Amino acid sequence: MVDTIFDGITTRRVETPRLTANVLARAVDDPAAGAPTVLFVHGNVSSSLFWQPLMLALPADVRALAVDLRGYGDSETLPIDATRGVRDWSDDVASVIDALGLGAVHLVGWSLGGGVTMQLLLDRPDLVASLTLVAPVSPYGFGGTALDGSLLTPDAAGTGGGGANPDFVARIERGDRSDEAGSPRAVFRATYVAPGYESEHEDIWVESMLSTKTGVDNYPGDSTPSENWPGFAPGGRGILNTLAPTVFDTTAIVDVERKPPILWVHGALDAIVGDASFFDLNQLGKAGIIPGWPGDDVAPPQPMIQQTRAVLDRYAAAGGDVTELALEGCGHSPHLERPDEFREALLALVDAGERAAA
Repeated sequence: MVDTIFDGITTRRVETPRLTANVLARAVDDPAAGAPTVLFVHGNVSSSLFWQPLMLALPADVRALAVDLRGYGDSETLPIDATRGVRDWSDDVASVIDALGLGAVHLVGWSLGGGVTMQLLLDRPDLVASLTLVAPVSPYGFGGTALDGSLLTPDAAGTGGGGANPDFVARIERGDRSDEAGSPRAVFRATYVAPGYESEHEDIWVESMLSTKTGVDNYPGDSTPSENWPGFAPGGRGILNTLAPTVFDTTAIVDVERKPPILWVHGALDAIVGDASFFDLNQLGKAGIIPGWPGDDVAPPQPMIQQTRAVLDRYAAAGGDVTELALEGCGHSPHLERPDEFREALLALVDAGERAAA
């Protein structure tokens, strides 16, 4: 078996009223020292393991923690009620923060985790000292919307649990560690990072991906039939349905009274979250990979980057402090691919958040 925990990282089980959560910490951190706390929240088909290099690279005057969301890593496996959007997870994270007595933390959310942390800002703004969004899902969810966030079809056809590749789900279920096409390792190389990126820790990243719990209550979830192309709409259970634009909308961060500083980091070569994402079924239809695509007038690809920028521009116009770090040659994992630039930007944000709270 691969040893997935880095030297200098510890694990602990945190009991909360909602779940038993697995939390990573640095062995050198002193919880009583009063240092600002950075809490990392991972994305879909991953876990807290992905944060370990960055956690170890942070200075001693910052406390670093990372949490496994329910259904991932070593946290408790519980059903995901997708009718609540991502609130099952954001409420879980809040319960961990409360159980540890952390108070306001500097939240870092990657991909799906970006959606979770935005939701936490909406529901528990008292817990957010700053917010770093790493290749985040659009504030309008994943797929099925026009630039202004309006639904392309009333039922958000083509989004949610029906969009998962069944072969990929099956490979997770059987623990496929090969480099065959369609395997988690191949997906990591092709979509999590930019072409040419290599990591000595790739085996750990694959183990992290394989920790994803599958089924209708977890990954990917269920779906419902639709009269609209491509023939399905979101269901109410499981992971992918939490980001359907019928239930997910975090644009109200623009209106929060106290606006913590936000850092948005994204890669120009991101294959997952982008204006032409190959995880967006409308983009696959446009490319001829899924037959019967009805055209740009009916089913255009979601302009994810443009949507996020528009919402964050409104956040800034309403008095918030927003920094955008767009990285050329970088894919979906800036914290792995460009760690020095990422760390520098994160520490600047932590400092800004601490000064704003003082």
